[in-house]
Amino acid sequence: MERRELTITNRLGLHARAAAKLVSLCSRFSSRVVLFANGRRAEGRQFIALLMLSAAMGAQVSIEVSGPDEHMAIVAVTRLIGSGFDEA
Repeated sequence: MERRELTITNRLGLHARAAAKLVSLCSRFSSRVVLFANGRRAEGRQFIALLMLSAAMGAQVSIEVSGPDEHMAIVAVTRLIGSGFDEA
């Protein structure tokens, strides 16, 4: 199991489009991806659960990944969140 702490940097936070990108990315891996923010927990493949995290700009998010391709998954999720979900 790998775990990382990140900060949401994009202006709109983890909104619908960003959550959709995250679900799409997490679905590519067989590992289980779980995000924690604001005292809540969400599976990386569950769109509504990700929105319920209410992770605005500046929110601290913990990512926990476990499974056969966990390292590749956590690197990809870290890149996506670190890039501000590729938003301008």
